[in-house]
Amino acid sequence: MNTSLRFLAFLLLTFGVLSHLHSQPRTTKVNWPEGKQVAVSLSFDDARPSQVDVGTPLFNRYGVKATFYLVPSGVERRLEKWKEAIQAGHEMGNHSVHHPCSGNFTWARDKAIEEYSLAQMRQELAQASEQIEALLGVKPTEFAYPCGQTYVGRGETTQSYVPVIAELFSTGRGWLDEAPNDPAFCDMAQLMGMPMDELDFPAVKAIIESAKENGHWVVLAGHDIGDSGRQTTRAVMLEQLLKYAQDPTNGIWIAPVGTVASYIQGQRSNR
Repeated sequence: MNTSLRFLAFLLLTFGVLSHLHSQPRTTKVNWPEGKQVAVSLSFDDARPSQVDVGTPLFNRYGVKATFYLVPSGVERRLEKWKEAIQAGHEMGNHSVHHPCSGNFTWARDKAIEEYSLAQMRQELAQASEQIEALLGVKPTEFAYPCGQTYVGRGETTQSYVPVIAELFSTGRGWLDEAPNDPAFCDMAQLMGMPMDELDFPAVKAIIESAKENGHWVVLAGHDIGDSGRQTTRAVMLEQLLKYAQDPTNGIWIAPVGTVASYIQGQRSNR
């Protein structure tokens, strides 16, 4: 083999090895506290009354802290109960002022994200944080994308506002996602949020047990909390889940989104 052919073979071999390495997932493992095998965060959107009428009393009985992504107008409907929730250690996040979503939802037509600019979205999110802090005395560090949609504009003018969330908040949670988060890889500004509304306990247990196999982080997302109805996380399911998580043999760490995210960042820094 002449020199040119040997050099070409060397380049092809090098390219193949580098491509293989680039395609491999990150393998750095995050070890959960106290030998736990999976992390779970319970999160709820919109500051709906049932979250503090039904949800926080249930969580308090089991000593579990949840994350609530607040729309300020919702907080005003149960202001004292939201203050009590903060005293109990629950986490308060930002969910915008007007809950802007695609105008393809007719109820969102007057606040359609297709009509927003990045500057308008940034201003609204800052305003929401200011209002939440004025109402409750806490400044949100976590965010959930309304409708799970992460863009503004339309067509050629469409822009992601994920970078804005990465700048303003510690985390940004999605909605209607299909998988848990790999703590060694996940983007904190685009956390996967898996829906738990209308699910029974066996369905939620299956999600958690699957995530446990890889040491992943399940961020469950819901809305109302009650016995029935659309966009309602079943109170019976939650109680079964809380009891299940309390059994140390199941290896489950339940903590707010911000708490788990901070722990992961610490693990990443140490490595």
